[in-house]
Amino acid sequence: MPIAHLIVFLVIGGLAGWCAGLISKGSGFGVAGNVIVGIIGAVIGGFCFGLLGIAAFGFIGRFIFAVAGALVFTWLLGFIKR
Repeated sequence: MPIAHLIVFLVIGGLAGWCAGLISKGSGFGVAGNVIVGIIGAVIGGFCFGLLGIAAFGFIGRFIFAVAGALVFTWLLGFIKR
C-alpha cells in the first residue's frame, strides 16, 4: 500500500470516528481514539456492506461505509461495557 493510500485511510478513519462519536454520544474519543474507532469501523463497514454486495467508490462512499461501521463498533463497545 503506497503511503498516500495509508494517509487517506487514516484521514477517512479519523473523520469517521469523529462523526460516529458525535452521533453516538455527543463528543469524540480524542484524536487517537477517533482514528482507531474509524479504522476499525471502516473494516467493519466494508465487511458488512461487502456481505450485502454493496461496493463503495470514491471518498464519500468510503467515508459513509466507515461512519456506518464506526457506529456499529461504538454500539458494540457500549453493549459490551454494560
